[in-house]
Amino acid sequence: MTPSAASAAIPAPDRPGTVIITGGSSGIGRCTAGLFAQRGWRVGLIARGMPGLLHAADSVRMHGTKVAIARADVTEPDALAQAAETLVLALGTPSIWINCAGNGVYGRFAAVPEAQFDRVTAVTYGGTVNGCRVALALMRPRQRGTIVNVCSAIAFHGMPLMTSYAGAKAAVRGFGQALRAELRMEGSGIRVSTVFPPAVNTPFFSHAISHMGWPARPAHPVYQPEVIAEGIYLAAMRGQAEANVSGTAAAFALATRLVPGLIALAMTRLGFDGQLTQDPEAVALQEPTLFKPSDTASGVHGPFGRYARGMSMHLWVSRQIEKARKMFFFDKKNQKTFVRLEAQPGWRVGSTVEAQE
Repeated sequence: MTPSAASAAIPAPDRPGTVIITGGSSGIGRCTAGLFAQRGWRVGLIARGMPGLLHAADSVRMHGTKVAIARADVTEPDALAQAAETLVLALGTPSIWINCAGNGVYGRFAAVPEAQFDRVTAVTYGGTVNGCRVALALMRPRQRGTIVNVCSAIAFHGMPLMTSYAGAKAAVRGFGQALRAELRMEGSGIRVSTVFPPAVNTPFFSHAISHMGWPARPAHPVYQPEVIAEGIYLAAMRGQAEANVSGTAAAFALATRLVPGLIALAMTRLGFDGQLTQDPEAVALQEPTLFKPSDTASGVHGPFGRYARGMSMHLWVSRQIEKARKMFFFDKKNQKTFVRLEAQPGWRVGSTVEAQE
């Protein structure tokens, strides 16, 4: 079969469209927005604070893509739906929706005020639920699209001082599992992926309230947000049900199943000091935003870059698998496998040839 004939028989690979990201004004959300923009996607950002949204939009726009922003609190369903409508009018219906909004409070359970605990739950879990509801409403008419819920490795085993956050992230995982099952039962083409990052160097810790006398810090090992953004992108492209970002998260997930007692002991050994810092830079950057967004823009990174890892071998292997997967197409109608040959002399990009057995 000639390359041109094979190309006609094989559906074209997914092309960049529109992605909407909640919590997109800083940290993982903003970093992920930049990565999608680099790869040609139109990007819609939702967050509470306008200064952060404007700064994030300028940063993403530098990649040469179209960007739109909308202000909304993810705990307010009507406002979130209105924000999504604004972005759809500007960019088109999203084929990917990423729920990335979250916040935290550090302290012993008994020391955390009820209002603060409830707020973490409302944003981190309730905001994910609200985001999924809005995303599904947009995707159901076409019966396709991918929702990515950014969870945390803490969902596999809770950590001291983080009762509200750990509970919310565990709920995000269970919610995603239940929603996936419902969509499968409906025969829907909409996919829901839950991503589990390890500890990440973002402004999250500067914005979290601490009742421990010192600011919070990520527990080792810590990764840069670029690693997490790549993991989110891969999960979105594959539509994976669940994806661990980094070997650390994967090993932690496995260990909680195989040796739960050892993990519980490790959490006890971590104690309180392992999650607190007296670093002057971290102390100076403290600006809790639990109930009110910051009046200034936050960046992608936090103050813990000195010991944050900028790559993950686990993720590198995942990327190679994804590249190999994209090389092959299986034509169900003709029961044949094809290989796409990129940029061969005299061929158009994306041409394919039949694979020989």
